[in-house]
Amino acid sequence: MPAERFDFRNTEGHQLAALLDRPDGPVRATALFAHCFTCGKHNRAARRIAEGMKLHGIAVLRFDFTGIGASEGEFANTTFSSNVDDLVAAADHLRTVLKAPALLIGHSLGGAAVLAAAHRIPEVRGVVTIAAPFDPAHVVGLFGEKIHEFSDKEEVEVTLAGRPFRVRRSFLDDVNQQNLGARVNSLRKALLVFHSPTDDTVGIENASHIFTAAKHPKSFISLNGADHLISDSNDAAYIAHVISAWSERYLDMAPNAMFDPDTEEGTVLVRETGSGKFQQEIVSGPHRMLVDEPAKVGGMDSGPGPYDLLLAALGACTSMTVRLYADLKQIPLSRTSVRLRHEKIYATDCAECETKEGKIDRIDRAITFEGDLSPEQRKRLIEIADKCPVHRSLGSEVHIHTVERPLRTSE
Repeated sequence: MPAERFDFRNTEGHQLAALLDRPDGPVRATALFAHCFTCGKHNRAARRIAEGMKLHGIAVLRFDFTGIGASEGEFANTTFSSNVDDLVAAADHLRTVLKAPALLIGHSLGGAAVLAAAHRIPEVRGVVTIAAPFDPAHVVGLFGEKIHEFSDKEEVEVTLAGRPFRVRRSFLDDVNQQNLGARVNSLRKALLVFHSPTDDTVGIENASHIFTAAKHPKSFISLNGADHLISDSNDAAYIAHVISAWSERYLDMAPNAMFDPDTEEGTVLVRETGSGKFQQEIVSGPHRMLVDEPAKVGGMDSGPGPYDLLLAALGACTSMTVRLYADLKQIPLSRTSVRLRHEKIYATDCAECETKEGKIDRIDRAITFEGDLSPEQRKRLIEIADKCPVHRSLGSEVHIHTVERPLRTSE
């Protein structure tokens, strides 16, 4: 299901543009997402995290702060405090239309904003920060040499992320008056802190200050190798997965709500999400994941491709089969890893193949066995690998019976 429009008005009467990523099944919890400074609700990290969380039954509202994106108002008139007010207004609207947020998530300066807003939203049970500064005034460093112009000007044009913004001295005065440490110390909510040790925009010491100031329950996750904007889709997917799992403990989420009521045991459901050109959601019992295509062919690269899953199925079955045999025969195999590649080749290039014309599918499988194994044991394990059930299915005739299934109201 694509994100739905969810606009609302703030305390100043401005209409703020919002999107709600709602699960296809029951809503297990509701979250409110605050984007990074000047980013907007369409920021890739915000979108990818929201899409990942809805697969776990968590509805996520993301919106443009006043003066950003499609929201009304002038950015020059905003402050850190007004952003916090916008968050509270979003929570108030969620409360009347769907359900008050139990979870606040903030990226960069949005992380500082959710920490400041948490005490004003009584239903909030957990707060998540991603690459957040401990001191909101940290954002002033983005103004560069322009900061000196505020000494004799009330308003200055600064360039942020390649775009011009008008900033007033009142913004600087407001962030300099914030005492986020006191808010964190009195948070009284479960806290999850994400930060990359290689973040060159907001240093890792900010996460340390937030974590140290907070009382338990609190958790810290290091996003090793991630950049400040979480531009890698794999990092965003990881964040969404960890937040969803962490929420199970602190948000009183019903564990069985993840099961699709129309998918019986042994059936795998694949359906379009409505996001992007190719993105699909896979539902297998309580397990959900995204399938997509790379950006170079028009996808969003939000998940593995169909052939990646085919290779994964063969690789997993191979490793499992080898493990069962090694344990049965008490072979000292400590670990198995399987690397696979798929390609189309001309049939004439395959001497052992029955097909002699056109192209055929070829899968290269390289297996690594770890352990003190004899040459005979290694040879036997290779033979066993060829006997895995998925291998046999791929190598035999497969009949696929296709019918049209009528749409049900639950879908």
